[in-house]
Amino acid sequence: MNIMKALNKEAQNKISPQQALELLLEGNRRFIANQPATKNLTEEVKQSASGQYPFATILSCIDSRVSTELIFDQGIGDLFNAKVAGNAINEDVIASLEYACHFAGSKLLLVLGHTKCGAITAACQNVEFGNITSLLKKFESAKSKVGKMDSEAGYVDAVAKENVVQTIAKLKSESPALAKLENEGNIQIVGAMYDVASGKVELI
Repeated sequence: MNIMKALNKEAQNKISPQQALELLLEGNRRFIANQPATKNLTEEVKQSASGQYPFATILSCIDSRVSTELIFDQGIGDLFNAKVAGNAINEDVIASLEYACHFAGSKLLLVLGHTKCGAITAACQNVEFGNITSLLKKFESAKSKVGKMDSEAGYVDAVAKENVVQTIAKLKSESPALAKLENEGNIQIVGAMYDVASGKVELI
């Protein structure tokens, strides 16, 4: 798909939510194939200096292996990023996502979990430490839904996936603004999992 990058408001407006999703998936396919698109990052810095028009917003984990511009083969000014351990949400995160989609015109909101997630692993192991304790409690609902499994690795990944599903539901219930944007067709809210072993992103 040959879609102009959203380096200005006009280009951003021409991208539909579905096209924004395909841009990310195409980029991930290039990443897996080790065939990144040619970029002039210095020029992108100059072009984006006067304003930002990202076509997608990604809520993902702080995991060092999940660098969204790399795994989706995007450049400077293409993506908004909200990164929190376990891609957890709170009022500030939701507000940031609302800003990205309503005021800055992002067309896609992707909630991205990943395999072998340290935060989810800690939650599954009932770790308690400082403020981490309260963060990990956010994943209790996903743990309960998945139930116990024989494989710890499989259990962690299943909880991470369920957490993405529940996070999307929470975003829609706790942010009428985001739900309204999606209902009106201005944005699309989707979930996906990133495999840290293969580099592949799969939609949920």
